Amino acid sequence: MHYLDLLFFDIYPYLCGTVFLVGSWLRYDYGQYTWRASSSQMLDKKGMRLASNLFHIGILGIFFGHLFGLLTPHWMYEPFLSIAAKQKLAMAAGGVFGIMTLVGGLLLLKRRLYNPRIRATSTHADMLILGILVVQCMLGLTTIFFSAQHMDGTEMMKLVGWAQAVVTFHAGASEHLDGVAWIYRVHLVLGMTLFLLFPFTRLVHVWSAPVEYFTRRYQVVRSRR
Repeated sequence: MHYLDLLFFDIYPYLCGTVFLVGSWLRYDYGQYTWRASSSQMLDKKGMRLASNLFHIGILGIFFGHLFGLLTPHWMYEPFLSIAAKQKLAMAAGGVFGIMTLVGGLLLLKRRLYNPRIRATSTHADMLILGILVVQCMLGLTTIFFSAQHMDGTEMMKLVGWAQAVVTFHAGASEHLDGVAWIYRVHLVLGMTLFLLFPFTRLVHVWSAPVEYFTRRYQVVRSRR
């Protein structure tokens, strides 16, 4: 068991992180024609707006919730937010955004599997990554029931300790997960696997968020007359 902990929670995070960063850079340099969202909305718009909005809003909420929840040092919010209150907030927000992501993801997956036009233009990587995201979302929602058994936030702080040890390159990060329920471990491994697969899928379009759209100059469009 110790060797598995060492592999998955001390070594695997850096393997996934390296592939995520280097792989994204190499694909941007050498495969820009494949660097796209590959949207299928033009092929069939039915149900797309609901599914896509639910999925993207939900997954953005989950991403930033995990980012700030796991990586923000405890001393920064300790004066006004207790650990127990932070866990309740995480469970509530995670539940809402998780359900949004799950419903949107299932609708998108159903669309890709059962719509002939969409399925014909989908790759195996499209199916795989969307399926993993749906499963990961299910696991995340399931962890809420396990967290409810430790409302003092002790389990959550173990996960926080592991994440902060990894990003600050502290040795023995896996030791923070001693006694943590298996569901959290599976959730962490699958989450890291998403970063491992990231450069080889359409997820790379995340790097190309259209931020400049809000600051670009207005386009003047004149009629032919």
